[in-house]
Amino acid sequence: MEHVGIIGGGIIGLSTAYYLRKAGFKVSVIDQSGLEDGCSFGNAGMIVPSHFIPLAAPGMVAKGVRWMFNSQSPFYVRPRLSGDLITWGLNFYKHANRKHVERSMPALSALSLHSRERYREWASTLPFDFGYDERGLLMLYQNASVEKEEREIANEAGRLGIEARVLGADEVQRLEPDVRVTARGGIYYPGDAQVIPGILVRKLIDHLQSVGVQIIRNKHVHSIFTEGKSIKGVRTTLGEFTADQWVLAAGSWSGWLASLIGIKLPMQAGKGYSFTLQNVGRNVRIPTIFLEARVAVTPMRNDLRFGGTMEIAGINHNVNMNRVIGIVKSITRYYPDMKVDVPAAKAVWHGLRPCSPDGLPYIGRSARWDNLVVATGHAMMGMSLGPGTGKLVSDIIEKKQPEVDLTLFTPDRFR
Repeated sequence: MEHVGIIGGGIIGLSTAYYLRKAGFKVSVIDQSGLEDGCSFGNAGMIVPSHFIPLAAPGMVAKGVRWMFNSQSPFYVRPRLSGDLITWGLNFYKHANRKHVERSMPALSALSLHSRERYREWASTLPFDFGYDERGLLMLYQNASVEKEEREIANEAGRLGIEARVLGADEVQRLEPDVRVTARGGIYYPGDAQVIPGILVRKLIDHLQSVGVQIIRNKHVHSIFTEGKSIKGVRTTLGEFTADQWVLAAGSWSGWLASLIGIKLPMQAGKGYSFTLQNVGRNVRIPTIFLEARVAVTPMRNDLRFGGTMEIAGINHNVNMNRVIGIVKSITRYYPDMKVDVPAAKAVWHGLRPCSPDGLPYIGRSARWDNLVVATGHAMMGMSLGPGTGKLVSDIIEKKQPEVDLTLFTPDRFR
């Protein structure tokens, strides 16, 4: 039985393990953490085919420069002397144009729809409930310029086969009868969905172990050894591990690991924050994004999660409370009756999202190493694209034709 080693135990690595084990492979997942609180746990849990615009898009550079001077803004790049950051920034600037967006939209849309179908299959076949619910997604705006942009995106969605409904303020309020909403209007995407991330990841780990997947926790990979054009194994803080094939799905650490074996995989860690209100009496019904504030709001049964910000500040676990205050301040702007206190720092979750400079994930077989497949760089979309990516990686290793065209996602595009 062929053995596949997966570096990284987030939703991408676990989804890959699920499909490879189902296909009959022996599978081992190696992660540097205890798999108790990674980037796949505290995110907004949104499954969003509506998100087909890459992060590298027209206007993002100007917004980023403007937001850099506001400690509570949605997007922040901490200036620092880093060759990797400079290279990443130049590549981001190069791709933040309309031509790149037009090329990327069909590819991202196809990947997103593919992943949502996998979620639908999981919801009906996995032996546990992970809160999958197709309530749709409501994108709220409060000013005319954002409305104009979102209406244009809604038109693009229609051309891609994604249903989008433009709503006025009264129509928005009818979707949310329990919470007063302040908005000029919104775009409603009825085909979007949600999960409860922590439940999904924990239950999926248990399920994988029950079907024979080896989960190796708290093993930091510090070197990779090769022979010819093949990766033979990895060295960790607690010994060596070998396998016939390898998958690199280590999130924000993937760029550094790739550099150990001569692969250029430009990557920056985009820190995001969230906090969760428990047992909310009059709760939001539809997962929502406050567009001007770039804040995500997800009802999770009786709880309500708020998340946001994109902080490019290197790999660190410092909690910048100014970013959290920015999220809290946005809540009463859209839900005026919802008074939320700034949470204590210990109640704030944060995760490091792996961001490529062109806003597209890296998915595909490495041109340099015959037995390596890369699956990383999904930025804020890891939870949404996890099952779809896992299935595509399994197809590649099985030597099947992937159901999605992966040309734009090749991991060798920056070499």
